[in-house]
Amino acid sequence: MKSQRYVSQSTTWLTGLLVLAMAPIAIAAEAPGTKAGQWHYLGGDSAHTRYSPASEIDADNFEDLEEAWIWDGASFDAASGRSTPSYINGVLYTVAGPRRHVVAIDPASGETLWSYREPNTLRYEYSMRKDYGKGIAYANVDGRDVIFISSPGFFLTALDAKTGVPLEDWGTPVPIDGFPKSGVVDMLKDLGHEYDPYKGIPLEVGYITTSAPPIVVNGVIVVGNSHEQGYNQSRLENIPGDILGYDAKTGKFLWKFNVLPKPGEFGHETWENDAWKWTGDISSWAPLSADQERGIVYVPTNGATLDFYGGFRPGDNLFSTSLIALDVKTGKRLWHFQMVHHDIWNYDTPTAPVLLDVNIKGKTVPIVAQVTKQSFTYTFNRVTGEPIWPIVEKPVPASKIPGEKLSETQPFPTWPLPFDNQGLSTDDLIDFTPELRARMVEILKDFDTGPLFQPPLHRDNDEGYK
Repeated sequence: MKSQRYVSQSTTWLTGLLVLAMAPIAIAAEAPGTKAGQWHYLGGDSAHTRYSPASEIDADNFEDLEEAWIWDGASFDAASGRSTPSYINGVLYTVAGPRRHVVAIDPASGETLWSYREPNTLRYEYSMRKDYGKGIAYANVDGRDVIFISSPGFFLTALDAKTGVPLEDWGTPVPIDGFPKSGVVDMLKDLGHEYDPYKGIPLEVGYITTSAPPIVVNGVIVVGNSHEQGYNQSRLENIPGDILGYDAKTGKFLWKFNVLPKPGEFGHETWENDAWKWTGDISSWAPLSADQERGIVYVPTNGATLDFYGGFRPGDNLFSTSLIALDVKTGKRLWHFQMVHHDIWNYDTPTAPVLLDVNIKGKTVPIVAQVTKQSFTYTFNRVTGEPIWPIVEKPVPASKIPGEKLSETQPFPTWPLPFDNQGLSTDDLIDFTPELRARMVEILKDFDTGPLFQPPLHRDNDEGYK
């Protein structure tokens, strides 16, 4: 059998593919964004199904694949390999390295066609998500292919897909030397906090950056964000990771959804102690998904500051660790579901929700499925937000940390069943030999273990646990 060629990406390498003639594929099997082998979104399509109908490579010829070329990202200081390339109209697009260079690559030869690098700023320098870039966003705007990128410095840039040049008459001028006169939006100004264009938001007030790319839905660019990693957080003060919407044609700011509700907004009462005034996070560092037909974007959110202690922010803390459905034209909330009340476990929603049309009892139901770190899969009617299967609030342990008041219950899906172990007990320990198991049981006695949602303990606790 004649050898085939392939595309793959590792830590610093992108390996190429020579595409043969596509076999006929039923149109019904093709999702928007993946037709004819295309990969327009981070997850293939806006539903984030990560499915391609391409059938040229299969189990019968996979072992015959050969390396066609290697694209070396070393010149961009690429290290993490977090990006998923997009394949759009015969060109591969990706981001590389901590500067989050946007790169266009010829998939036939591996040649770099163009690259774009955002000018340096101090707010870029202190970004903790510099090498976390996951990819690009794409849209055809008035007949022109456009690549959109959100950067560690929290700028939004629109590039001509053919040339890599920032678009003319798009966005607003950035008053920093080296920035293009057009094609860029400084998104900090639309969050509503005081900031310096070069330095960003004062760190004593808060911090915001990006990791996942935006998503373009019906002419609207929806931008998420990310904050300081939960295991590094060192202050209570922060700003919320509000979701922003922009016009794809002009870069004009359209709307902002407050992930931490202000007075008079739905959910404000879930923030006690006036914590809403000075703390935040609730970022959407995981990718977004969208129902293009219905004009709905689905936003998975992070927990609130701090990840492992919330005594200063009593209440359930909407919209932390939630799935939020927004009207893409207005940014208005259509429905939401909070998967962890008053999250102090770092159970932030880790991946994009997946949109599927599922046959349930002979009826096609539009659903959205969200997997979580707890090994749950929450499933909802993606239009109404109604759970597909019952979700039951169950009692969970109370905190032993002074001043920490947890929710008395947490939501447990009844179906699908968890896909991994939950909690920890002696029943979960290895039993390769009786002696080894006995040793593990003895070690476990030093730790406060229990079921899912077992609360963290502080150091020097009265129980003497580690």
